[in-house]
Amino acid sequence: MFIFIFQTIWLFIDDLAGKGLDIVIIGKFLFYLMPDLTEKVLPLTVLLSSILTFGSIAENYEFAAMKASGISLQRSMLSLIVFVTILGGVTFFFANNVIPLSQRKIYNLRRNIAKVKPAAVVSEGVFSDFEGMNIKVDEKYGDNDRFLKNVIIHIKSKNNLNTTVIKSKTGELISSEESDIIQLVLKDGHYYEDVTSKSNDSKMKFPFAQADFDTYTMNIEIPEINNDELEEERDISTDKMKNISRLSKDIDSLRGDNYRIVRAFSKNIESRTGMFTPLVVENNDSTKTDMVRKKDSIIETKAIKSKANIAFQDSIKENFLIIFPDWQQIQVLSSAKNSTSSILGSLTGKKEELQKRYKIYNMHILSLHNKYALAFSCIILFFVGAPLGAIIRKGGLGLPMVIAIVLFLIYYFIGVFASNYAKEGNIHPMLGAWLATLIMLPLGVYLTKRATEDKGMMDFGFIADFFKKIFKKKDKADS
Repeated sequence: MFIFIFQTIWLFIDDLAGKGLDIVIIGKFLFYLMPDLTEKVLPLTVLLSSILTFGSIAENYEFAAMKASGISLQRSMLSLIVFVTILGGVTFFFANNVIPLSQRKIYNLRRNIAKVKPAAVVSEGVFSDFEGMNIKVDEKYGDNDRFLKNVIIHIKSKNNLNTTVIKSKTGELISSEESDIIQLVLKDGHYYEDVTSKSNDSKMKFPFAQADFDTYTMNIEIPEINNDELEEERDISTDKMKNISRLSKDIDSLRGDNYRIVRAFSKNIESRTGMFTPLVVENNDSTKTDMVRKKDSIIETKAIKSKANIAFQDSIKENFLIIFPDWQQIQVLSSAKNSTSSILGSLTGKKEELQKRYKIYNMHILSLHNKYALAFSCIILFFVGAPLGAIIRKGGLGLPMVIAIVLFLIYYFIGVFASNYAKEGNIHPMLGAWLATLIMLPLGVYLTKRATEDKGMMDFGFIADFFKKIFKKKDKADS
């Protein structure tokens, strides 16, 4: 846990370093991170401890004494099997209740830092992203660094263009835990804004607005985060904040929403293109009679057509534009090109939206099965480590540590690659959650069988027997 905490600190170094946070806030942040690290720490701990324990027992010939007394390997492992099974149940409870709670706490803590200490998200000398705008200050001072010197603010428009620039000599950040509004009070400054004009003639004049101010107050709203329910929050990171019951409900909801959006978009494209539109025919006798008469007349007409007329119709089938004048052909082609470009643009935009929605849907399924897979991984890795320690017959932190780390890295990287493939929809999310555990399962069965039979990890005797038979045949042939 100590090693993984330090590894995780580097992931959040931007949130912690240079922000002026006190030791209590940093300690709470790391404490809330610890439950999430158990997904990595616990499987490695079970694997390493089982290898060390059974390796030390085998090294001291205690297994030989057990077998001489009639105690098999399975019987010696029975108490630990019961313990690991209980540990798997506790792990499942931990993954289903504690980890989602800790993730919500981390999310709320990172958001509430701006309430308690808003200057913590602003670094000196560089532009920082502060609630939808970029702000730069030369110096922070005073209580909680709430006083600012030489403030520069860039505010972007809806088109992500930098249209507004505000400069002031001093500033002050005012906030409280009870309020969701941060007040940024600027003094002795200058305001500049590019004015967006609809007419082309006005755009060529580059209109703008500017003003000098003694005091300018900006109210910045921070959305409130509910600790118990994150209603309507579809962000990618929130799947870890939910337990199994909530994940199951959201999976059904996301599936229904995705199907509804796809069906609505499909009908929209179908109506725009006019394709696949069925012909509506009234089902009555008069209509049938008219259709029969039209069919007979068409047959008679076809019978009396000349070869030249047939050739002309074939040419129309190949290129129907020849029935229009030249100027109308250009209009038809231009209209078809514009319609196709419009539809392709709509398809491209909708494709990106659906890919994001299905990625969130896959991540919810992945998180649901990860909770079960984590509990089973502790049991399966025990059956990998315990017989492996009995086979290598080596205790201590030397060879067992190396073998445990190598096996864990194989297990971990398989899980990472499978999860990434599952998020993108290349494999089913359920397979992405269980793949690493399923790969370790036959290894555990194989090692347990070898250790029960008191054999080594690999048996190369059949290779030696094969070459011995070949050499014997050659000797007989020479004699």
